[in-house]
Amino acid sequence: MKNKFLTTRTMVVTAILGAVAGLLMLAELPLTFVAPNFYKLDLSELPVMIGTFALGPVAGVLIELIKILVKFVIKGTSTGGVGELANFLIGCAFVIPAGILYQMKKTKQRALLGLALGTLTMALAGMVMNALVLLPFYSKMMPLETIISLGAAIFPQVNSVWSFALWCVVPFNLIKGIVVSVLTMFLYKRVSRLIKEVGKKE
Repeated sequence: MKNKFLTTRTMVVTAILGAVAGLLMLAELPLTFVAPNFYKLDLSELPVMIGTFALGPVAGVLIELIKILVKFVIKGTSTGGVGELANFLIGCAFVIPAGILYQMKKTKQRALLGLALGTLTMALAGMVMNALVLLPFYSKMMPLETIISLGAAIFPQVNSVWSFALWCVVPFNLIKGIVVSVLTMFLYKRVSRLIKEVGKKE
């Protein structure tokens, strides 16, 4: 019965957090001081990270997937799924390392270490995905020279796809990781109490 309860609770919480993350993905804020305005910050990784800490990295991956599906249903896609796939992979690079470290030892220090590691791996994954997949794809809609020039207007060091990814994408994802990490540390204990109540019999 306990295993059944835990499975039911996990499914319910995963679905709820995935839906919330999908809605948060629609609220975007450009960070024009580090990247061109088509790179926009959202807080969709916050419920994903909270779910990962509460339920484990496997649940975190499922929440990431539900998030993408919810956003796709509501808004559709302009990238043929390429942008959504990249978002999923980069998000997983954030939550999986953090979730694994935290599940090994559930302490505040381990949570901070996991969030720091997740932020770094997300920044690295974002750099590689942008250089190899996203920027070449978006060059079909906007000339690559134009994209690079937009990056160079912010950071003069930008003169290629990889330098764009290094100077624009990496800082963007570091900021995103730090913001989500701070909010996770502030909200996790509060939200985790609610998660524990889901599925309990009255």
